[in-house]
Amino acid sequence: MTIPAVGGYRLVQTIAIAGDDGWDHPTVDSAARRLYVTHGTHVVVIDVDSGKLVGKIDDTPGVHFTVIDPELDRGFISNGGAARLTIFNTNTLETIGQVKSTGENPGPTVFDPATKRVFTFNLNSHNATVVDSEEGNVVGAFDLGGRPELSAQMQKEMFLPT
Repeated sequence: MTIPAVGGYRLVQTIAIAGDDGWDHPTVDSAARRLYVTHGTHVVVIDVDSGKLVGKIDDTPGVHFTVIDPELDRGFISNGGAARLTIFNTNTLETIGQVKSTGENPGPTVFDPATKRVFTFNLNSHNATVVDSEEGNVVGAFDLGGRPELSAQMQKEMFLPT
């Protein structure tokens, strides 16, 4: 068995986030240079260059994921504890709406820029909810046949370009 060489990665900075609410999946907005950390009942927003807190988005019970539609300056947060998505303005971090999920415990979420759709995968009901990013409403749903956890698109968005 060949072991891949380790290199090119090193710890540059540690950023402390207050509270012990736990966290789920962080999201990097490379264009805006922000890190969104889902943290219990809120999302902490950090400037990745300075490491300083930009703000937070409250009222997101059981928060799992944050996705960004950069063309509309709009973000979507999956709130498993409330079975809804929170829609917010990425410039002001103000909540601009809520969308009820078609299933229980919305978790993994992706934004598809080609269709301008947000897909949230409901962990307990094994289905997905499809939301129109611009209109902010549910446009469809489909069964998954099992419990979802991640998607390939989310994995590639976890890293900032160097």
